[in-house]
Parts: sequence; structure tokens; C-alpha cells
Amino acid sequence: MHTQQRTHRYFEGASVVVTGAGSGIGRLMALRVAREGGRVAVWDIDGQAAQTTVDMAEQEARQALGPAAQGAPRAIALTVDVTDPAAVREAAGRTLAALGKVNVLINNAGIVSGAPFEELTERQIRRTFEVNALSLYWTTKAFLPELRRRRRAAIVTVASAAGIVAVAGQTDYAASKFAAVGFTNALRSELKKAGSTIRTLLVCPYYIDTGMFEGVTTRFPLLLPILKEEAVADRIVEAVAKGRERLIMPPFAAVAGLVAALPPKVADPIYSLFGLNEGMDHFTGRRDAR
Repeated sequence: MHTQQRTHRYFEGASVVVTGAGSGIGRLMALRVAREGGRVAVWDIDGQAAQTTVDMAEQEARQALGPAAQGAPRAIALTVDVTDPAAVREAAGRTLAALGKVNVLINNAGIVSGAPFEELTERQIRRTFEVNALSLYWTTKAFLPELRRRRRAAIVTVASAAGIVAVAGQTDYAASKFAAVGFTNALRSELKKAGSTIRTLLVCPYYIDTGMFEGVTTRFPLLLPILKEEAVADRIVEAVAKGRERLIMPPFAAVAGLVAALPPKVADPIYSLFGLNEGMDHFTGRRDAR
């Protein structure tokens, strides 16, 4: 459990929704928000995992805030299937009733099948898109009217470097993350065109050392390291507080995006040089079977 001190005041008094917060970077972001003085709604399809995060967040808040953490709960747990629009609307209503407001929506829920194209089932493909892409529409639609009422408001999409560069073993995952990137870029443009004060943050990390991507490899760890989940969570929360609109981790992943714009006969040998198409060869992570 983290015990580091608060670093800024953006989240003080704010209310934040984090999807997929029952584990991984979602849980760590929820803990960081609580430690920074915010209240957090922990959404996860696993209700028990969500409650565990809430218990940890309450403890984090007490340690960091002292007497200021007394009173209303600093975190609430909701069991939510973000692929179900009706369930999302109902959970959004419960969240607003419990927290009174929402300032930040962090769309973090995600899954990976990790299977080659020919082995993917129709069910796996559909669910990958439902969780990684379509759910962004349901959660954002549910909270956008509330966010419009707040001077301090942000929508965060935790996408992936796979939404910038697509490699072997990720035909469904990469496509869904490309959709997430496109969604966020277009939403940002619409909000700015409308003069909205709602900010957006697009997050594109390389592989993270959570169980989700267990077994993946990198040929050049100094340039493309397997990221530490604690560092990723902290950087996302800090990026929200600083008003950033895009966060690519590590920075070299942005270079890979430039390579992707080159003709395939040029880009593909570069991918081979860096071993990008072999990264999923030994994948043993959490394969979604629902």
C-alpha cells in the first residue's frame, strides 16, 4: 500500500469515477485520488474486488488526511458491467446520489484476449470491443451532463500504445484501442469546438507489469521497458491534475507512432528490429473468457 504524501490540490474536494478499479492501475489510481483528498467511486464487474479497493482507499485517506478524512465515506464500491448501457446509467445515478457530484471520469476498464487472429472466437472479439471501446460511449454519455455543470471536469481514456502501433497477437485488442484513441481525439475536438471547459486526457502506455499482460517481452527494455503499474497510475493522476491532454509511456512509444506512418515496406523492418511482433509470443496473462 502507498504511503507517499500528497503532491497537489487538484483532487481536493473532487469526486472521481474509476472503472475497472477492482485491481491493477485502476485500484492504484483510486487509492491515489483518495490520498490526494478526493472521493472516489470504484466501479468494477467484480463487486468483492471493488469493495477491497474501497477499504484500502479509506485507509489511505485516513493516513494521508488525518482528521480531514472523517465524516462522509471517501470511497464507494459499485458492481457494474460497463458493457451494459442500462447498468451504466443506473450506476451513474447511484454514484451521483452517493457523491453529490462527479468531476472526473477515468475510463480504465479493459480486457485482452491475447490470441492470434485465427484462434479468436466471435465471443472474444465482441467482448473486447464492448469493454475496450463501446463502454467509453456508455460511461461518457451517462456522466457528460453532470461534467458540463462543473468548472473542474475531465474525461480520461486509458487506451494503449497498441492504439498507436498494432502488432501480431493483438488484432482484436489493438483495433479496440485504436477505436478508443479515435473516440477520445474526436471527443476532445467536439468539446473544444463547443467551448466546453471539460478536458480530456488520452493515455497510451506500453505493456504494464500487471497480471493482464503477464509473459510479454521487450527486446530493448531501456527504450521500451515493461512499465511498473504504480508509476503508471501515479503519472495518470498527475497528468489529470496538470491538465495534460495526452500521455504516452514510455516517450519512445511516440516514436513508434511516427514509424507507423511510414510505408509498410519501411515500417515493418523497423518493427522487426525492435521485436515488436514477438512481444506477445509468450503471453500468459489474464485471458478474458466471458
